Amino acid sequence: MSKQALLQRYQSNNLDLKNRVVMAPMTRSRANNPEKKPTEDLQGLYYQQRASAGLIISEGSQVSEEAVGYINTPGIHSKEQVEGWKLVTDKVHNEGGKIFIQLWHVGRMSHPDFHNGELPLAPSPINPNAQSYTPEGFKETVAPKEMTKEDILCTINDFKQAAKNAMEAGFDGVEIHSSNGYLFHQFFNATSNTRIDEYGGSIENRARFFFEVLDAIKEVMPEQKIGARFNPSLNGVFGMTMDEETIPTFEYIIKKLNDYDLAYIHLSEPFTDVSDISYAVTEIAKHFRPLYNGTLIINSNFDQEKGNQVIENGDADLVAYGKPFISNPDLVERFANNLELAEWNQDTFYTPGSEGYTDYPKASEQVAS
Repeated sequence: MSKQALLQRYQSNNLDLKNRVVMAPMTRSRANNPEKKPTEDLQGLYYQQRASAGLIISEGSQVSEEAVGYINTPGIHSKEQVEGWKLVTDKVHNEGGKIFIQLWHVGRMSHPDFHNGELPLAPSPINPNAQSYTPEGFKETVAPKEMTKEDILCTINDFKQAAKNAMEAGFDGVEIHSSNGYLFHQFFNATSNTRIDEYGGSIENRARFFFEVLDAIKEVMPEQKIGARFNPSLNGVFGMTMDEETIPTFEYIIKKLNDYDLAYIHLSEPFTDVSDISYAVTEIAKHFRPLYNGTLIINSNFDQEKGNQVIENGDADLVAYGKPFISNPDLVERFANNLELAEWNQDTFYTPGSEGYTDYPKASEQVAS
């Protein structure tokens, strides 16, 4: 079992992980308290149960009140939230685990209900024509407010402060959520960013906001503790539409990141079938691995066999698993012993409380009972 690529220790200049299995960031909507803070008995236990992963990347956590777009998601912008996250990181570290927090701003994928009736912020006033899950249920998205340069500067500072807060909370690092149709991705994409200033138009301009945030975060923490997530072939999800410049944009960003000394970049394989789109990339890891010199995490629909294979092929260094970690807190141990995986209950992905969250048993507990 120890010969599995997934179970090998991973060491780079910036990471030392006990295995190559990463717990992917997943929204679980359990911060249903006024402070939107994690608690010891819920998030603390949830992440502690999964600390055998080589690396945990937390659920997306908003960097400000303006960044929120889903109910009951935790933040990392208040003292109460920092104190709550300290309880989580302590529990993970006590189990010998490592955990990064994902820093999140949803941009236009929000609703005025979250912002006292004000419009959500985005690069351009273009409605994603999607749905936002509000306290009153699903509602249609609206055309957002185009961010002013002051809004952009404030948001850069929000990310910078959130990274500083994350270090105070004891995280091993941060992941910038620049993926899945949220704020940074909206800047990258020419169909959601029609600005004519220095943040729009050319590929370099559309990537400018991301790099300004990255440079700001570097001022408060070592860049070796920073990761970033991207979804280059996202199409038809979260209001995103690919065009001929989409892949060249991500090629530019990822090549430019070689100038930094990041912990990793985290890429997702396509969420939908893009084989009929001539300018899409259907094998993300294989395409981008030659372009990036640092640690590469790959994600989306990997099982044990495919995870081992992508590492053995040299197309990725680490593999991130999402839903399998929901129902298998001992996913690493199940891989090690080639055990069957437990099924997840999708009905409890986003519901309050412990059901479908911290009550999935480990294989050893099932045997013992």
